[in-house]
Amino acid sequence: MSEPIRIAMWSGPRNISTAMMRSFENRDDCAVIDEPFYAAYLATCGSVHPMQEDVLAAQPQDWRDVVKQVLGPVPKGRPIWYQKHMTHHMLPTFGRDWIANMRNAFLIRAPEDVLASYTQKRGEVSLMDIGFVQQREMFEQEADRLGHAPPVVDSADVPRNPRVTLSALCKALDIPFSEKMLAWRAAHLDRSLALAELTEDGVVGYVAKAVGQ
Repeated sequence: MSEPIRIAMWSGPRNISTAMMRSFENRDDCAVIDEPFYAAYLATCGSVHPMQEDVLAAQPQDWRDVVKQVLGPVPKGRPIWYQKHMTHHMLPTFGRDWIANMRNAFLIRAPEDVLASYTQKRGEVSLMDIGFVQQREMFEQEADRLGHAPPVVDSADVPRNPRVTLSALCKALDIPFSEKMLAWRAAHLDRSLALAELTEDGVVGYVAKAVGQ
């Protein structure tokens, strides 16, 4: 049996990371996991976040246990496991050697748009909260390991031309593109998504008009 493909998509907050995860979730060959280091981050740094108690109860609070999870069996035995990771969750005390076992990609957004969106939701923000420093560190770590730049996706490109952007991402990750990544059923809709819209036939997909949200 071949080894499953583990994709780590590294993003900061206030991006389209959930929408990207939904795209991969809609593939027949892919399992997904949503921010598995969140509870470990909260338990270690002491920050207070919305729904904190629920997160702490639902996920491992030791980063080592999270690593075992993301490197362990893939849910439902799927051949691809897409993992949505937040760069600011990777605290300095958390090991990063395990990242070499993943096919890593980086989802970016213009800093001014991240800050504008973040401050609307939380008011105060620090450089470490938005994950740019950590994202650059991890990008450079992966580039050094590979000998070339890993895949980078500008979040603004996805709604403008989802087919081209997602096809290019799949090619860079060495997996086939699936048309199912372009839309998904309303049952999978997270109401917090900034780049998804419910259409008349009940299918949710990327829309360009939401780029500035």
